[in-house]
Amino acid sequence: MITGNKIPVGIWAKAIIDWIKLHLGWLFDFFSKGASSFMDSVAEILNTVPPIIFILVVAALALWRHRDWKIPAFVTLGFLFIWNISLWDEMINTLVLVFFSTVVSLLVGIPLGIISARRKWLWNSVSPVLDLLQTLPTFVYLVPAFALFGLGMVPAVVATFLFAVAAPARLTYLGISQVPTALVEAGESFGCTRGQLLFKVTLPAALPSIMAGVTQCIMLSLSMVVIAAYVGAPGLGVPVVKALASVNVALGFESGLAIVVLAIILDRILKQPTRRRRVKKA
Repeated sequence: MITGNKIPVGIWAKAIIDWIKLHLGWLFDFFSKGASSFMDSVAEILNTVPPIIFILVVAALALWRHRDWKIPAFVTLGFLFIWNISLWDEMINTLVLVFFSTVVSLLVGIPLGIISARRKWLWNSVSPVLDLLQTLPTFVYLVPAFALFGLGMVPAVVATFLFAVAAPARLTYLGISQVPTALVEAGESFGCTRGQLLFKVTLPAALPSIMAGVTQCIMLSLSMVVIAAYVGAPGLGVPVVKALASVNVALGFESGLAIVVLAIILDRILKQPTRRRRVKKA
């Protein structure tokens, strides 16, 4: 029988995690305590800011970026709604979690996409790994993250990073690969070095695709907030889990709607601004 000779994949994985905890556990504990205290400090600082001040600052940033009153108006109404249903502190914690998860994902994903676009053999090796990270169920990431980092924001950031890093890596690679060859050759003909060619020609041409990867990374990070609550991460996922445990429909609907509103706010603020061209009258 085929089931009589089971491949011990789970035992191998457990052995690897046990070995890491035995020999490198001190390093993971040190990193977890330092990063957790830093992120908690950031969340505490933001929670001390009066909500009305926070709303006005974000709305002003949205107006500066888009030059359109509709987006700041929606940002203001959305934040006022979250404040009204008493989920403001949870929303701030969610923003901190999404911010750090996105920063780590971009610091890894964008350089990986740039290097892979220059070395096709590297992309052929990295692409299956990214496929695996995007295919695995999100709860699977929590097991090794919890085993190595314990409870709190750190395992949530690690799990979210593994889930979201594929988006910036893929879209950066796609954007750079689709830069017209004539544009690159023109830069080379003007004597650009490899660094100048990257930062002054290739990256500006690939910027729309890279920004799409940034936005998608933020949305994927935000989609993990509920899952992150299972490893002790604060945020809007906590009331969702409480509502599920107690079958509290009202709390579940309010917290779920707050996540949706926050996702729309971030998407509207971060999307590419549309500039209207003024037509000159003859």
